[in-house]
Amino acid sequence: MKVASYCGSMLCAVAALGVVTLAQASLPLATDYGCINCHGAHPRGEAPTLARLAEKMAKYQGDDAALAQKVARYRSGQALEHVDAHERLSVEAASTLLRWLANGAH
Repeated sequence: MKVASYCGSMLCAVAALGVVTLAQASLPLATDYGCINCHGAHPRGEAPTLARLAEKMAKYQGDDAALAQKVARYRSGQALEHVDAHERLSVEAASTLLRWLANGAH
């Protein structure tokens, strides 16, 4: 089983055992990439909270093609006016985070 390079060492060890759920993998990922800094309980500026993002992303739940298009737009800056932190995410990390949000971020 190939374990993605973006996960932390402890998370990778657990993932290698095949026991990490999407939510467990994504909350640490959101923390590692600093998403919580802008989208946490006390959002920065006009940034929506993770809960609000999950509401917006719910329409993509189970629609892999639409989610892939959203990931591409997200990483290119088209959707969010060129937020550097978003554009630096790998396709895998962005896909995991957006899928997690689409599934309710829990």
